[in-house]
Amino acid sequence: MITKEQVLDALRYVEDPDLKKDLVTLNMIEDIQIDGNKLRFSVVLTTPACPMKAMIENACRNAIGHFVSKELEVSINMTSRVTSKASPTLSNIKNIIAVASGKGGVGKSTVAANLALGLAQKGAKVGLIDADIYGPSIPIMFGLEGAKPRAIAGADGKSRIQPIEKYGVKLLSIGFFMDPNQPIPWRGPMVSTAVKQLFNDADWGELDYLVVDLPPGTGDIHITVTQSYPIAGAVIVTTPQNVALTDAKKGMGMFLMDTINVPILGVIENMSYFTPAELPENKYYIFGQNGGKRLAEEFGAPFLGEIPLVKSITDAGDEGKPMILHQENIMAGAFMEIAEKVAQQVAIQNAKK
Repeated sequence: MITKEQVLDALRYVEDPDLKKDLVTLNMIEDIQIDGNKLRFSVVLTTPACPMKAMIENACRNAIGHFVSKELEVSINMTSRVTSKASPTLSNIKNIIAVASGKGGVGKSTVAANLALGLAQKGAKVGLIDADIYGPSIPIMFGLEGAKPRAIAGADGKSRIQPIEKYGVKLLSIGFFMDPNQPIPWRGPMVSTAVKQLFNDADWGELDYLVVDLPPGTGDIHITVTQSYPIAGAVIVTTPQNVALTDAKKGMGMFLMDTINVPILGVIENMSYFTPAELPENKYYIFGQNGGKRLAEEFGAPFLGEIPLVKSITDAGDEGKPMILHQENIMAGAFMEIAEKVAQQVAIQNAKK
């Protein structure tokens, strides 16, 4: 008969490739059950969107076969418990991810929408705040123009905003409370108050990730969000041309200031190249090449990937069904890969606490 100690000793040889410690030390092995020739146990990952899931499972099987017995029937339950950087003020939200850009028009909201949906498709509980006060676009991207959130009574008796749920993501946007044809001049204090209400006055329930689509630049909203809430990290979206990279660099510098101190989860380069439908093997770098990668290297941040200039991505957002939901399109897989990498970086940052 084998023992639980033998199983644990074998699994000490399996290291989490991101956290650089073995699974037993990280308390990621649970529910070991031995029944004759059958062995069952659970591996508790730090996120359901873990890109290393298959590799870790395979390494566990190899360790059991090598150090315990090749004759065992091994059943592994790959599950997850999302690690957290929560605060007492928002203890129900485990991780807040800021999506930012130095300038407008680089596809930041497209990335935020597809990131939130990718995390939700992996099984996480996800919310998305459209904090772009000056140009909210999430209502259009989710086909929710004209939608109005309801007010409900919270557990404390106070009235709460109920986020609108679509495609498995809870959504709130300043656009839900505005007439899209009526411009509203916002002053600094008004902006900060409005954004805080999206966080504090909403009934978000339990969330693993709250993705926040910030406005372009480095203004009042960025300072309000980063200094009021525990941000797990920021994702920077840029395009390859120098003017976008220069502005993105300022945005990254802001997050790294001592008074803000938000880790950079990585850089995403949007509109990286153009591939004509009739020449699928060709890549035309019309805005320059590798700018996002160089920016990430300069700051010692991960480069999360390239997104090409593809009309179907824009069309998907305009139609209210973001690209990651179009499983038949190769770009859905590209956005999912980015979502996995972001979840991976959040877990790495949380492990540094």
